[in-house]
Amino acid sequence: MQEFTYLRKQYWGNHFWARGYMAVNLGNITDEMIQQYIDEQEGETINDDLFLIDYTSLSDSLCK
Repeated sequence: MQEFTYLRKQYWGNHFWARGYMAVNLGNITDEMIQQYIDEQEGETINDDLFLIDYTSLSDSLCK
């Protein structure tokens, strides 16, 4: 907080984060469709950092 002394004065006695809500119009999306989407997101996470490319199949096209 010493690094950002100007924020201390501005937010003194208050919290940086506050409770709130968000409303969005999703068109013709039902509550059931939203619940299905949420349910499908749960489970095993995919590690996108482990993206592998088979360079042997690409070597012919890259060397031309």
